[in-house]
Amino acid sequence: MPDAFTQSLILTSPEETAALATAMADILGPGDVLLLEGPIGAGKTHFARALIQTLLARHDALEDVPSPTFTLVQTYEAGETEIWHADLYRLSHPDDVLELGLIDAFETALCLVEWPDRLGDLWPAGALVLSFANHDDPETRTVTLSSDDLRWADLLKDCLNAAA
Repeated sequence: MPDAFTQSLILTSPEETAALATAMADILGPGDVLLLEGPIGAGKTHFARALIQTLLARHDALEDVPSPTFTLVQTYEAGETEIWHADLYRLSHPDDVLELGLIDAFETALCLVEWPDRLGDLWPAGALVLSFANHDDPETRTVTLSSDDLRWADLLKDCLNAAA
């Protein structure tokens, strides 16, 4: 199915990546799934950490936000919103995702999933995909946001303008 929504941004620093995450924090809630694609070092975890820390800070719940590379999933409480941050890099089969409980979390929590290609057929419809790509300049990234759900175009309009 073709994407209903696609937009690309060039982010020239880690601070711009964090600013995008901070802007997006205003529009996200339970049931939203962000799938973070891109090579190692492209900014996926930096984006996720900035987003999670922004949401936690709004509820005076400051805490460290480590990469879930080895734990596979980290969960957080930001007020009424449960946040799941998953890193599927080490999974070898989509069935492993079922054991994590991630599929149920897609319905009830805000989910950020790094290495979503490991989901296989479990890829959730309506998710927002953020594809991070490196540039020759080590600080610069292109992030392409896309979804098969057109609602993201309206939701993201203001925060993409703020981050641009």
